Amino acid sequence: MEDMHDETSHTPGPARASTEAQHPTTTQLPAYGAAPGPAYPPPTGAPAGPPTSAFGPVPGTRPAGRRTAAGMLIAALLVGGASGVGGAALWTSQQDSDGSTPVRTSQVADTGTPVAAKGSVQAAAAKVMPSVVQIEVAGASGAGSGSGIVISSDGEILTNAHVVELAEGGGQMTVSFNDGTRARASVVGSDPLTDLAVIKAEGVSDLTPASLGESGKLAVGQGVVAVGSPYGLDATVTSGIVSALNRPVEVARDQAGNTTAYPAIQTDAAINPGNSGGPLIDMSGNVVGINSSIRTSGSGDPFGQTAEGGSIGLGFAIPIDAAMPIVEQIRAGETPTHARLGISVSDVRTDDTGATGAQIQEAGEGSAAAEAGLRPGDVITRIDDHPVTGSDALIATVRAYRPGDKVEVTYVRDGSTDTTTLTLGSDAAGA
Repeated sequence: MEDMHDETSHTPGPARASTEAQHPTTTQLPAYGAAPGPAYPPPTGAPAGPPTSAFGPVPGTRPAGRRTAAGMLIAALLVGGASGVGGAALWTSQQDSDGSTPVRTSQVADTGTPVAAKGSVQAAAAKVMPSVVQIEVAGASGAGSGSGIVISSDGEILTNAHVVELAEGGGQMTVSFNDGTRARASVVGSDPLTDLAVIKAEGVSDLTPASLGESGKLAVGQGVVAVGSPYGLDATVTSGIVSALNRPVEVARDQAGNTTAYPAIQTDAAINPGNSGGPLIDMSGNVVGINSSIRTSGSGDPFGQTAEGGSIGLGFAIPIDAAMPIVEQIRAGETPTHARLGISVSDVRTDDTGATGAQIQEAGEGSAAAEAGLRPGDVITRIDDHPVTGSDALIATVRAYRPGDKVEVTYVRDGSTDTTTLTLGSDAAGA
């Protein structure tokens, strides 16, 4: 998977990660429609390591959002038709009372749109569709397309940071709305650590903001629907279930060791390149996640440049509950902040004490972890009720919290398990 960011960061070398800017690893979908590789373009920095397992980075994942124009897959859509009667007419045979020759009559089938049943995929899709847009981006390094979610009537749109990367530094963006209208757009702000961005469409009004749900109330097995523009096919609807919750996903890591990661909603609803930035909704049509990455089946680099593309039923979305605090900071013109423990960690699958988790290598002086009594050698195994099976899981878990939140940390020291409660720090300048 690609890096996920948290406040921790993985430093080069023997499985060391720093909880200052580290992210779990999962593959993010290119934000643009039909890019033949994983994340298009890949987030800044080198791709992360292998995909995660149950609570670790998902192997072979890649950004699902953007598809680049170069290498775009062109699909021929074949419309088939049967010769003779097309099937729109129903033939009935009626026998006259006098026993004369039967008379055939043609009845034209009703082609009107059926009324959507409450709680159906049709009803959920109909509710969110006016709030879903296609985003086309072009810059000096290429072009691509992704998806977005209208969050204000005057044109603010939520999407993935990797969708708008090409537009930064002089690129151009165009937004296509559900009614067929188009508008130029500019970047309001982005946060690579959480792979979130807000853009603003120009000269628009009276848009329909999406209805936001609560990702914290989701349950495994619950029905969900994904909407977006995979491979440039706008207004595409797919459905499935929540396959897992709090899946550590790491989609990118920069040269400084900062990781893009998040505790993802895993779904089997088909998500493909171009879906990135679009909504994952519950059966009431409320947005519960932002589709951002996929697991791929091919071999090659984590971004899928040499791997087979397309959905294999393992898609990942950023929970809306974790996304909105960052989004509100961006909308307010602020620099997004992230919770941090202030430690560097490495994976411990099974040490001589039998502990599995994230082992502290360094604890910064005055950090949240140090102030709570944690020290090098301790193995963190749980944050509140979230299991920690490695550094990637720790990063993704902490990334779901906000600076100032209090958490209970379970750790193993010299073979004994203990807990401590601490207040998470912040990566804000001067904090």
